[in-house]
Amino acid sequence: MSSRDEILARVRAATAGAPDAPEPVRDYRASHSPDDPAALLDLLHHNLADYRAHVHRAVDDELPALIARLLAARGAASVAVPPGLPAEWLAATEAERRHDTAGRPLTAYELDATDAVVTTCALAVAETGTLVLDATEGQGRRALTLVPDLHICVVRAPEQVVASLPRALPRLDPARPLTWISGPSATSDIELDRVEGVHGPRTLDVVLLTTG
Repeated sequence: MSSRDEILARVRAATAGAPDAPEPVRDYRASHSPDDPAALLDLLHHNLADYRAHVHRAVDDELPALIARLLAARGAASVAVPPGLPAEWLAATEAERRHDTAGRPLTAYELDATDAVVTTCALAVAETGTLVLDATEGQGRRALTLVPDLHICVVRAPEQVVASLPRALPRLDPARPLTWISGPSATSDIELDRVEGVHGPRTLDVVLLTTG
């Protein structure tokens, strides 16, 4: 018997015959925001910016030019492309496209030498200014969004915007590798000196995309 099995056996023995725990009461508010897509988008914009993300708004036909401008403004000469990212999103950029595929994933050295990555997301949470990625189409594996210094994330509004975490969790698959992003990567030492880009992108650009 392993130590784990022994501990679990002791727990089961100690709780044998105990009454069943009552079902928790879940009558709390699921959201503190108005049920208004425009208001939620404004709240998301505000909280993303509060976390030091750079927030932009665009309609569909403006997106390729905007992404090209952002890559050029950050000096990005190369961009990682996850599987399923719409090809037209990068149609206007002159940056070298480095496709990450299941058959030919970018190596750690290739990712380290790549300036930027462009993805979409699974959801964006307005009340916390949080982006959630689940490694599905258009997002790629987790390393793709942690190694390059610049992450441009496109959020489709209103369908990918939710008010709160209680509203987000039922729409997410807990079996997926979820990455929760609130602003660019940052940390601080005991002196509270903030350092960005330590364990993720130094710069986070978020595009709130609506249908024109």
